[in-house]
Amino acid sequence: MACLNALKQEIETLKKIFPKNHERFQILNSSIDELLCCFIDKNGKRYDIHAHITETYPLSPPVWFAETEETSVTNAVQILSNTNERDNHVINQVGILLLELCRLHNVPLPPEIDNLALPLQTTPTSAFPLRCEQKTGGGGAGGEGGSHGNDDTESNQEKIKDTIGESDQKSERDEDFSLEMDDVRSTSKKDNMEVEHPLHSDLQMLKEKEGMDSILLNILFKDTYPFEPPFVRVVHPIISGGYVLIGGAICMELLTKHGWSSAYTVEAVNVQIAATLVKGKARIQFGDTEAPTQLQYSLARAMQNFNSIVQLHEATGWLTPPKEDG
Repeated sequence: MACLNALKQEIETLKKIFPKNHERFQILNSSIDELLCCFIDKNGKRYDIHAHITETYPLSPPVWFAETEETSVTNAVQILSNTNERDNHVINQVGILLLELCRLHNVPLPPEIDNLALPLQTTPTSAFPLRCEQKTGGGGAGGEGGSHGNDDTESNQEKIKDTIGESDQKSERDEDFSLEMDDVRSTSKKDNMEVEHPLHSDLQMLKEKEGMDSILLNILFKDTYPFEPPFVRVVHPIISGGYVLIGGAICMELLTKHGWSSAYTVEAVNVQIAATLVKGKARIQFGDTEAPTQLQYSLARAMQNFNSIVQLHEATGWLTPPKEDG
């Protein structure tokens, strides 16, 4: 818990030092799982750079990647994989990144870089589990087979109400599904939560603001389905936490080739996604209606982020939640 609080404090410090209107370096979006930054060169060209914060942080540094093949950016990002101890902390990582970017682009360092320092109460470096869901032997789509997922769906009366808009293509098709307030409520009750889950309250607020009380998912089925998993992403609204990546993809081993079973049904997968959002403390981001393009969900960004996080977990493994967490 101390490490998690320190991480949150570092992220808040970065957001204050480098707001979205900073002329050189901006923190566009952040969560305890990832960071989206933007570097602006002397010609005004913008470079988006992502950091995935792994479950072994701060024993190991975040995993960085840039949405460009520009060597002046990729070389700076590559340096961050060779740090250790205090330099693994995200606030120091940003400082190292900015130093290299400014050097390689021949631009002056912003004066705010002097304010980058670890909080005084930062605990010693140690590993602590961070937050990507692994399928478990329990209910839902995370069980050993699809039949278990169907049984749990029926026994817990967690029927997913969906609205489907289908467009068939030669190799893939899209379907849109909605996770509604009842899905979140039933998942919360299953987890024996005495207090209404904040996501349920957020959905009620969303209904007041926009007239909808559901989370819209887009599911892309390739021609290899059901032998390979579909690609699932959040379309609307913007969500923080809940294992939802900045691009809208969902970080779940179940949705990878390694974790998928052809016996899983779409309904069981949706139930598992609802449970993942609840356990991951997902919240709807209300605020500016004219959000920057970098913060909007898109299929391309979702696929890029999902592929990056899958590569990371193939190397480091997936976190298995405690049995009491479902």
